[in-house]
Amino acid sequence: MAAPSLSAFSALPSLPALTDSLGRVIHDLRVSITDRCNYKCVYCRTGEVGAQYPELGIDEYLRLVGLFVDLGIRKVRITGGEPLLRRGVVELVRELARLRTPSGEPLDLALTTNGHLLESLAAPLKAAGLSRVTVSMDAVDAATFERITRVEGSFSAVLASIRAARAAGLTPLKINCVLLRGFNDDQIEGFARFAREEKVVVRFIEFMPLEEGRLWSPEIVVPLREIVERIGRALPLVELPSRDASETARRYTFADGVGEIGIIAPVSLAFCGACSRVRLTSDGKIRTCLFSQVEHDLYGRLRAGASAEELSAYIVRTVQGKEARHHIGEPGFLKPSRSMVHIGG
Repeated sequence: MAAPSLSAFSALPSLPALTDSLGRVIHDLRVSITDRCNYKCVYCRTGEVGAQYPELGIDEYLRLVGLFVDLGIRKVRITGGEPLLRRGVVELVRELARLRTPSGEPLDLALTTNGHLLESLAAPLKAAGLSRVTVSMDAVDAATFERITRVEGSFSAVLASIRAARAAGLTPLKINCVLLRGFNDDQIEGFARFAREEKVVVRFIEFMPLEEGRLWSPEIVVPLREIVERIGRALPLVELPSRDASETARRYTFADGVGEIGIIAPVSLAFCGACSRVRLTSDGKIRTCLFSQVEHDLYGRLRAGASAEELSAYIVRTVQGKEARHHIGEPGFLKPSRSMVHIGG
């Protein structure tokens, strides 16, 4: 696939950097390339709803991402659904790896996957220019894992993929675990040992109201404080300093310095004030927050013949209207207009 002409999609020099009305600089773009998924995780999907939104062509994602990069985006993460279900994902990575920020730097290019198809794709993705990968994995024993994914054989496939990704050099390799009380909170201590044994960064994520059904309640959330206390009783932890103001995870290492744990706590310790993210859905809509009630149709404007300058100006205006914060747990809170699998991680 030939690289798109970036000159045709350059932003006007007079346009400002991607900064919202609160002064937050937006430099991280999450791009969903499908809302299809081969898992039916109990905290995400009802198991009855598949793809709901159309997918763009790989070349169209490249054109849209190029606009964001010209405006100052320096981190791009490919997501789904399950992005490895898309044909052409390796070619997409290869072309994205050719893009350069306005300062001439290559992108920080990552991908989030459930890992089921990653084993055979890890080396090709690395060769194409992928920097690193994050694997969603919600248990460290097969029975619990497969009860969550509702797919037989999923645990062995994901474990093999984690090891293949590490061997391919897709590091630091991160493992994301969404914790739900009564589902998999008995896995916390096991994940701490897993981080050390498999030489991966395990990140626990508080459960957010982004599922297709109505499972979420405050009582199901396992908060940061409890996670730290439980791991600390088994393996003492030392908190690590933040590397960036917009970093979403609180980071810890073990007392002997071997291994790392991260905790992303959007419910008990929201980090909206330093948010640096914007999302592009699989059908080309901009979402300025996971919990947005409104979407902004960038692809529709592209299809209608808008110029690169007009599209760039539209992105800038949209980002300036980014929400100040989410309102999880507050009176009148509304779930977002799409569930997580249809937004993109």
